[in-house]
Amino acid sequence: MNDVTVMTFGLQAFVTLLVILDPPGATPIFLGVLRNRTRAERTRAAWQAAGTSLFVITIFALFGQFIVNYLDISMPALQGAGGLLLLLVSLELLKGNDTSTENDVAKNLALVPLGTPLLAGPGAIVTIMLFAQDVESSAMAIALSLAVLGAHIVIGLTLMFSTHVVKIIREAGVMLLAKIAGLLTAAIAFEMLMSGIKGLF
Repeated sequence: MNDVTVMTFGLQAFVTLLVILDPPGATPIFLGVLRNRTRAERTRAAWQAAGTSLFVITIFALFGQFIVNYLDISMPALQGAGGLLLLLVSLELLKGNDTSTENDVAKNLALVPLGTPLLAGPGAIVTIMLFAQDVESSAMAIALSLAVLGAHIVIGLTLMFSTHVVKIIREAGVMLLAKIAGLLTAAIAFEMLMSGIKGLF
């Protein structure tokens, strides 16, 4: 593999992951889920979500095929499970449940559902497994690693800077954003669930 090919491989992985992880699309859901948190807590949660997604993506890049084969899990089943999890979250957002009663709730929400399955969902998992299968040299492995890391830095920065939006839209705006986030999450969940069901049959 020459340098151009390795660079192209890394760039393709970076762009593909960034599109699938979709930081701008996750932003309203991020703000809606953590609407009752301070800006410092949202900033911390932004990097926790990005870190969780990075951890999940890395695990599946290294051991994804082994995990799937060992547990006999199909990708459609994974999609369906992720869809159900997101559907529960969307219902809470639409009902306006107060998620700030526990001190560790913001951290938990950063892990699930923000880190996974919203960011590191079935699409991202399948994508990283496919790219990992194409790695043929140490240079390509490094390029893929940098692509994954770079994509998650962009995610963390996007979510972190989105916390400044709250100062502009105020509490009423955040409540409206939570409802919109609920609808978006429900749509994403339904799409994942339907894709999983179609794949099974």
